[in-house]
Amino acid sequence: MSKVRTSLLIITFLLSAVSHYLHFDPLIQFVLSAIAVVFVAGFLGKATENVAHYAGERLGGFLNATFGNAAELIIAIFLVKEGLYDMVKASLTGSIIGNLLLVLGLSIFLGGTKFKVQNFNQSLAGMNGSLMIVAVIALFVPAVFFNTHTITVPQTETLSLIVAGILIVAYIAWIIFSMITHKDILAENVAEGETHEEPAWSKKKSIAYLVFATVMVAFVSEWLVGTLETLTVRFGLSEVFVGAFLVAIVGNAAEHSAAVLLAMKNKIGAAVEIAVGSSLQIALFVAPVLVFTSFFFGNTMDIVFTTIELVAIGVAVFISKSIIQDGSTNWYEGLLLMAVYAILGVSFFLI
Repeated sequence: MSKVRTSLLIITFLLSAVSHYLHFDPLIQFVLSAIAVVFVAGFLGKATENVAHYAGERLGGFLNATFGNAAELIIAIFLVKEGLYDMVKASLTGSIIGNLLLVLGLSIFLGGTKFKVQNFNQSLAGMNGSLMIVAVIALFVPAVFFNTHTITVPQTETLSLIVAGILIVAYIAWIIFSMITHKDILAENVAEGETHEEPAWSKKKSIAYLVFATVMVAFVSEWLVGTLETLTVRFGLSEVFVGAFLVAIVGNAAEHSAAVLLAMKNKIGAAVEIAVGSSLQIALFVAPVLVFTSFFFGNTMDIVFTTIELVAIGVAVFISKSIIQDGSTNWYEGLLLMAVYAILGVSFFLI
């Protein structure tokens, strides 16, 4: 990183911290934290890119998705502890559709403006598509049974715990399958025109910076999210819109930056792994972990999402699976994903 960017990173982070701990006006806190998120996300993206150089695109993308979701998981756990289950589910919904439509769409679009066609592993695309369908089924079934009054509230909680356990097992099995037993089949080929820059940092320094950047993201995200409740009241926004879009966009800012930067260097495989991998991690791991967390807190959060949330997730999975299943992308397909995201955004805003 250049000295100017490093200085801006430190300055914006410190200004955001000062505004938070000195209790500035929420709008000022929001603006300063939002600016800080941009530079911190850039730092995380650079660290991810360096780690990916040593570990490979798939593992690098997986690490970025994991570290990016760590901050969101921590914030969600605090929300669960407070019993704000509706906000948690809305933010989970927003994370899934945000990654599949906004992050993936923007990455494909900007990458496509530099490279006419970008290709990645078709087998990996097919497996990711199948996993996304499983995630939709897992969220859809409990909602149908509960809303048709087929099962009671206690039974719904029991079903939620069982489904959560199955999803965690499926996700762990996917990691073993993709990273160990079938990693050669799912490996990315070197793309034509892909840039091969030498890493700016050593392996140890890259990993250390990745962890450090994630910690910074966690702090800035928490500071920014803390201002949203006041802004919701001040500007008359619905909690569903705030949870599904504002909180989700902020919580995934790091992944947005990293995926876009990688796509513009023709590393579309890593960009897809970050965007789709993050959505899968939210649906198959983060959401189930939150269900078990709420159980240990003494008040189980069910895995029943609202009809609106299920429709949004289903639409996002359908269009994204259709676009990535052939292992080839162009800028117009990215534009289509962002168009669907805009339609859902306006719909949620009007709730």
